[in-house]
Amino acid sequence: MHIDFLFDVFNEFDNSDSIIWKGSKHSYRSLMHNVEKFQLLIDSHQIKPGTVVALEGDFSPNSITLLLALIEKECIVVPLTNTSNKNENRLFEIAQVEFVFRVDEKDVITSNNVSKRSDNKYYKIIREREHPGLVLYTSGTSGEPKAAVHDLLGLLEKFKTRRKAFRTLNFLLFDHWGGLNTMFHILSNGGVVIATKDRNPENICKLIEKHKIELLPASPTFLNLMLLSGVYKNYDLNSLKIISYGTEPMSEGTLKRLKIIFPEVKLLQTYGLIELGVMRSKSEKDDSLWVKVGGDDYKTRIVDGMLEINAKSAMLGYLNAPSPFTEDGWFKTGDAVEVKGEYIKILGRKSEIINVGGNKVYPQEVESVIQEMDNVAEVTVFGEKNLIMGNIVSANVRLLMDEDNKDFTIRLKQYCAGRLVNFMIPVKVKIVDNQQYGERFKKIRSATSITH
Repeated sequence: MHIDFLFDVFNEFDNSDSIIWKGSKHSYRSLMHNVEKFQLLIDSHQIKPGTVVALEGDFSPNSITLLLALIEKECIVVPLTNTSNKNENRLFEIAQVEFVFRVDEKDVITSNNVSKRSDNKYYKIIREREHPGLVLYTSGTSGEPKAAVHDLLGLLEKFKTRRKAFRTLNFLLFDHWGGLNTMFHILSNGGVVIATKDRNPENICKLIEKHKIELLPASPTFLNLMLLSGVYKNYDLNSLKIISYGTEPMSEGTLKRLKIIFPEVKLLQTYGLIELGVMRSKSEKDDSLWVKVGGDDYKTRIVDGMLEINAKSAMLGYLNAPSPFTEDGWFKTGDAVEVKGEYIKILGRKSEIINVGGNKVYPQEVESVIQEMDNVAEVTVFGEKNLIMGNIVSANVRLLMDEDNKDFTIRLKQYCAGRLVNFMIPVKVKIVDNQQYGERFKKIRSATSITH
């Protein structure tokens, strides 16, 4: 019905591998069988179309096929990862979850009722259309995560167009559109999903070698860690054809190092938001941060230096936050950009801009320079209040090897002096021991969460 286009692919590729999970291979036929089995499971729990169902799991065979069965049954699905347990009750409350399926690390399914049915205007629209729905949460790095509600058919529309299939690592997580977008792209083109819970650089390189992975979608933070660790030298990664990166701005230094180490691999910047989906993109060059974004169902415009997007696949709205759309229906991304012809360069989030005596400083620009220095593993730049300047630029730096704080600070300022204008150079520099990224291999932007 709603995802017949997917089932057509499953039938066409019948005996081919669809998912490799924990070393075991699952065919497209077994995928189809599981979807049919789980539709009966949904019926046995008397789950009706329009029911809000949380699905907690990762990219395992049962999580994937249960998700597809819930879509076919016109449920409103709230995907979560096993690591979101600490916030689970609040996430259930925001999304008005009625039923939950949990898929554990052994791919075993458990379930229970959560609450009585509750309504809001977005769920009402989805139910009236008799469509499946999707609720995705923002990362919530500053305050409570926002819940974006989608008519899921809008997001799935683009997967009806067949594209080239690759053996792909499903690196990004199950509860965000980046990960789901990868999964749908692979399965709608008869490719192979290689799934793993262990996303550290050593294991990822091991999987690339073992399964001849062709496409690695990852975050810039992860790619930087992979390069710094040097583990890529220990494995045969020649099967790689594309490394795509998104979810956060990429450091120019990291991108150039990637190109040197993987000269034959296409490097592709992607751009997507949980509120809109992932757009088609084209990097100006492999080692360039300039990118063209859009596609058939997306329009872009720049207003006061900020990117706005009009998309057919846009969410209906947030359950717990004001509408981010303009009166004429454009989504305000909050991303500051530079423009060069058809290409844009993403400078960073508006909320992260540091105002130093009336001058704008984008943390990513400063981080990119510091990241080039010897002995730097990670750096996070942020603003601190200052009576004279309004704000000053501060930097928390994790080093590869011990170095005296004072000596390193002098070295950093000297390095930046020839590469940045004076007001962008960090006034305060602190060497920290702990990692500056979370479970998504994405930089944590809150300074307090890094220093304490």
